[in-house]
Amino acid sequence: MNTARIHPSAIVEDDVIIGAGSAVWDNAHIRHGAHLGEQCIVGGKTHVSYDVRIGDRVKINSFVFICPGVTIESGVMISAGTIFTNDRTPRATTPDLSTLRTSGPDEHTRRTLVREGATIGARCVIGCDITIGRFAMVGMGSVVTRSVPDFHLVMGHPARSAGYVCRCGNVLMRYPSDEPARRIITCTACGLAYSVDAGTVRELVPPVAALAG
Repeated sequence: MNTARIHPSAIVEDDVIIGAGSAVWDNAHIRHGAHLGEQCIVGGKTHVSYDVRIGDRVKINSFVFICPGVTIESGVMISAGTIFTNDRTPRATTPDLSTLRTSGPDEHTRRTLVREGATIGARCVIGCDITIGRFAMVGMGSVVTRSVPDFHLVMGHPARSAGYVCRCGNVLMRYPSDEPARRIITCTACGLAYSVDAGTVRELVPPVAALAG
């Protein structure tokens, strides 16, 4: 039995799949062909457009706009007021102004992928043709115009790497830093360990206790 909860004021179009345990709150709008996984939350006044793919246990706060061409993996947090984009050369009409262009996917639509565990802060603007890496964290109000590596903390206009973050969300290291470019970092909050080599962050399994490498 599907235990999804949909607020009476929400609009869910035909051919939408909503997984068990998910909740769609007031005045949200989910367009046809969208697919939400299990145990997701879609906040009030949020818009999920055509054919968007969303994994399991994704938390989408209020007033979020997710356009066609976006795929969101499991465990992602998208904070209030975030806007995704999907066209680098947007126009309302054809060049001769005679025909209004469709709002649905077309040859101009570009893809965006948000990898598992990532967090996007409140009121961010996310460009297209990019990937936001695993467990990356985008600071509130950022404008993301290029891909974000795994476990990186980015912020600003446009967003730039400002350090590294753990799976648990704790900041592992901030820039600028006197630490060597190649080292092992252990999270002070949860004890998970990572190797860092010239900006590439990898999880160490099993965790190790060493602080330098």
